Amino acid sequence: MSTPASRTPAGRTPASRHHKRPRGEGQWALGYREPLNKNEESKKNDDGLNVRQRIIDIYAKRGFDSIDPADLRGRMRWYGLYTQRKPGIDGGKTAVLEPEELDDRYFMMRVRIDGGQLSLAQLRTIADISNEYARGTADVTDRQNIQLHWVEIESVPDIWQRLEAVGLTTTEACGDTPRVIMGCPLAGIDVDEVIDATPALRELQERVVGNPAYSNLPRKFKTALSGCPAHCTVHEINDVAFVGVLNERGEPGYDLWVGGGLSTNPMLGKRVGVFVRPDQVGDVHEGVVGIFRDYGYRRLRHRARLKFLVSDWGTEKFREVLETEYLKEPLPDGPAPEQPRSNRRDHVGVFPQKDGNFYVGFAPRVGRLDGDALHLIADIAERHGSDRVRTTVEQKLVILDIAPDQVDSVVAELEANDLRVKPSTFRRQTMACTGIEFCKLAIVETKNAASDLIDELERRLPEFAEPLTINVNGCPNSCARIQVADIGLKGQLVVDENGDQVEGYQIHLGGSLGANSGFGRKVRGLKTTAKALPDYVERVVRNYDTQKKEGESFADWVQRADEADLK
Repeated sequence: MSTPASRTPAGRTPASRHHKRPRGEGQWALGYREPLNKNEESKKNDDGLNVRQRIIDIYAKRGFDSIDPADLRGRMRWYGLYTQRKPGIDGGKTAVLEPEELDDRYFMMRVRIDGGQLSLAQLRTIADISNEYARGTADVTDRQNIQLHWVEIESVPDIWQRLEAVGLTTTEACGDTPRVIMGCPLAGIDVDEVIDATPALRELQERVVGNPAYSNLPRKFKTALSGCPAHCTVHEINDVAFVGVLNERGEPGYDLWVGGGLSTNPMLGKRVGVFVRPDQVGDVHEGVVGIFRDYGYRRLRHRARLKFLVSDWGTEKFREVLETEYLKEPLPDGPAPEQPRSNRRDHVGVFPQKDGNFYVGFAPRVGRLDGDALHLIADIAERHGSDRVRTTVEQKLVILDIAPDQVDSVVAELEANDLRVKPSTFRRQTMACTGIEFCKLAIVETKNAASDLIDELERRLPEFAEPLTINVNGCPNSCARIQVADIGLKGQLVVDENGDQVEGYQIHLGGSLGANSGFGRKVRGLKTTAKALPDYVERVVRNYDTQKKEGESFADWVQRADEADLK
């Protein structure tokens, strides 16, 4: 017997009354306020900013064993502190062991350096802290920060006191917060800059850093702000970026980009299409951070970055929400930025400033320095009349304000101390993340491998001078930006010719930012052991050098090359 159209079988709910609420993504603005994972629950239980006083009053006095696990592996990041990897744990155990098995009793401490701007007093303070509390460690990151290692919890209050006495901080250097604000190291002095972003950068610092209104975001939030014609802040891969432009009346301002980011689901930022006046930057930035806080996905950590929201919404809806709900006013349409003035988006070398002085940019090895080297850099700068040093997003440094008659002396001193002002392509454009030496997420070693690779390539290919980025990462998370490198190396365990599992890399080829931004080409099965890495890179670089057309970049060549020439 058939069921009448107006009825349903016993026990079944008519479709018209069976409306499930769509599964929420944890978006606060849509009413999903209950925590949907342990990280969100921890943040709801206590703001990460509150851990500072516990560190000072309890943990630094009672020692490592007194630290609450929720603070140890969560809220302490709000002040730039991560436990570092326990020595001796190989990469095969990274994803197997529990956090407490990977944790050492020492910390990585990240000092945030917004805009990369350092006075000599600040640089020397970091150098002293490095030598006294961090076993001399000091790595310049690809987000302009300086990271210290081997820091004990008992030392943290004194370190903070010394940093803050010279205007530095670790506040929100990590955590689900607005991270360091990247800026051009030449802001205010570059003869060709579109706009000096320093005042806007300072305003953003004052408005968002340590502000409880923005201390519980779905995940980390990365900002870039620059008027640099070289586009040195890699605006395409930040959550939000302000890029210097001139509007149709010739007035300087910013083009707004949102939704960039790499890691395991890389996405390039998208132009919103608006012109932001200098006096609007603070409001617009807070609006974008607010959208992320209120509409960002909080259910799954791997989808909790702004790029996923922007991908789902599109820039038209993003602009509408920004203007109507957060700014309460429309923004005018604006022009796209000019293309970068160079295919090397850094500031290595000697160049003139607006005031007639010069800046000198130089390349340490993959950002690895130490306390003594920081003191040396400060001494060289001071001897030649400078009080300002800058870090860059390429793990490099720049000394500003060198008088014309002092340039040769500065260059000579830096070069004599292996701080290359005139580096090879391989020294200039090889980058490496922290790697297994200290990072609990890493699978392979990176810093020494990258440094050794530089030496080998300089020996084997001494005449090669084309731009070529080689980015070495210890895990899939792309802290070293592997997907947008000419040669991106993602650390993993591989099998060697003897059948043994050893450290190695999956290879991405031909990634780029700028005129033809895109992610690297993956060739099926293209991997190398760490031992065979120099042979592989030499082989593919020689193929490019032989086959390239006039003016053809490595990335462009990769797109047309035969797979056999990429292996």
